[in-house]
Amino acid sequence: MSVTPENLGDLSRRTLLQRAAAAGLLAAPAMGLLSACAGSEPEKSDNGGGGAKSKDNPFGVKDGSAVKVVVFNGGLGDQWAKEDKTVFNAKHPNITVNMSSTQKIKTEEQPKMATQPSDLVMNSGADSMDRATLINEGAIEPLDDLLTAPAWDGEGTVADSLLPGTVSDGTQNGKFYVVNIAFTVWGNWYNAAKFKQEGWEAPKTWDEFFALAPKIKAKGMAPYVHDAVHGYYPRWALMAGIWKSAGKQVVVDIDNLKENAWKADGVLKALEPWEKLVKDKLLLPGKLDHTQSQQAFLDGKAAFIQVGTWLKNEMAATIPPGFEMTLSDYWSNADDKAAKDVFASSGEGFVVPSKAPNKEAAKEFLRAILSKAGSAKFAELTKSLASTKGSGDNVQDSALSSANTLMKNGGSELISFKFPDFYADLDKESQNLSEELMAGRLTAQQFVDKMQAAADKVAKDSSIKKQTRTA
Repeated sequence: MSVTPENLGDLSRRTLLQRAAAAGLLAAPAMGLLSACAGSEPEKSDNGGGGAKSKDNPFGVKDGSAVKVVVFNGGLGDQWAKEDKTVFNAKHPNITVNMSSTQKIKTEEQPKMATQPSDLVMNSGADSMDRATLINEGAIEPLDDLLTAPAWDGEGTVADSLLPGTVSDGTQNGKFYVVNIAFTVWGNWYNAAKFKQEGWEAPKTWDEFFALAPKIKAKGMAPYVHDAVHGYYPRWALMAGIWKSAGKQVVVDIDNLKENAWKADGVLKALEPWEKLVKDKLLLPGKLDHTQSQQAFLDGKAAFIQVGTWLKNEMAATIPPGFEMTLSDYWSNADDKAAKDVFASSGEGFVVPSKAPNKEAAKEFLRAILSKAGSAKFAELTKSLASTKGSGDNVQDSALSSANTLMKNGGSELISFKFPDFYADLDKESQNLSEELMAGRLTAQQFVDKMQAAADKVAKDSSIKKQTRTA
C-alpha cells in the first residue's frame, strides 16, 4: 500500500491507508519520546511565522523561511508531491521546500517528534505512526484553522473544497488533526476484457459470484485472490460487508464498543460468504502479499481481487496490454440493509507535529496540496481521486471511470469504520483475526466471538481513553 489505496473517502489504502495501516502499539522507546510531548506547550515557531497575513498567505508564512515536507512513497508514488511543490512555489517563490520521500515513516519520523520534527509528515503505510497515540500524547497539531482558511485557487474555504467524509475522517476528540489528501474507493476488481471474451457478467451478489465461480475455474483461473500477509486488506472487505448487511448503526455501535455489537443481526451473515469462499477453495493458493496478489490478478491467475483505487498506479509497470482494469462494488446478500452503500473514504493523511519549527508553512503547503491544480495533477498521475472536489473531472482512464461510476450509483452513505483509529490493540486483533478467517483457521462464528471478546476487553480497560463516533 502503502495503506496503500492509494472516503473517495481514507481513496486511502495506505492511510490508508493510513488508518488501516496503523497496526499495533508504538514501540516502547518511541512511546517514551511521545510521552515527553504530553502536557507540554507546543514550541513557538521561530522559523516561518511573522509574515503579513492575507488571503494568499492566511497563516503569515515568512519569506526566506524553509519548510520540511516528508512524503510517503507507496502505491501512489511521489511525483504528485513534486508537482505540489511547483504549485506552492509559484505563489511563494521565496520559501524553500525541502522534500523527501520514504516508506519508513514511523522508523524515521517518530523519534524526532519530541525534539526537532519535520514540519509536515505524510503518516501512511505499514510503518505509520499510530494516530490515536499521536493525538492523545499531544504530538500533532489541531488543524481546524486550515479548514476555515481560504481555498488556494477557488471560492470559499478549504473545508468547502473537500469531498464528503474528508473532514470527519481526519477528526478526533472534536478536533481536526489529519489531512487526508487522497480519496479511495474499494471493491472487487476484474478484467472487463476477459469477461467480455468469455461472455461473463460481473456479479453483483454473492449468489451470482458462487454461480460464476465454476466457470472461472474451468478456464484455469482462481475465482479470487487477496493479500494474505497484511490483515487490514481482508478487514476492509469484511467491514464493508458488515455495513452492507447489518447497516450503518451496527458499525457505529462496533466503533463505540457497544455491548454485543459484534453479535448484532447481519454481522454473521456478512462473514459467512467469506467462510464459504475459503472452504470451497475459490482462493488462489499461497501466502501472497499485496503486490504479489495484485500481480497474480494481472497475470490472469485470478478473476477478482479486492483492493482500493490505488491499484492501477501501484501496478502500472506490469499491466498487460489490453487489460481493462474495472472496479465493481463488494457483493451483497439478499435482504442486506445497505446494499448500495459504497466503501469510499479519504486517506493518505498528513499531520503537522506540534513541535514543528514552521507550522505556518506546513499548513500553507497543505493548502497547495488541496488546490484545484494540485489535486487535478494528483488524479492525472495516480489514476486515483484526490479528496478535493472535481479532481478527476478531466482525467480519461477506464479504472478511474469505473470508480466514479460506482460512486455515482452508490447509496446515500459512505461506508466507514473507526475502531482501528481509536484503539491500536483492537486494530491489531482485527487484522490478525481477518487473516485467520481468510486462511480457513477460523469460522465466521469464531471470528465474531473473538472480535466481541477483544472489544469487551478494551471497553473494560479503564486505562484506555474511549472514543465516541456520532456519524
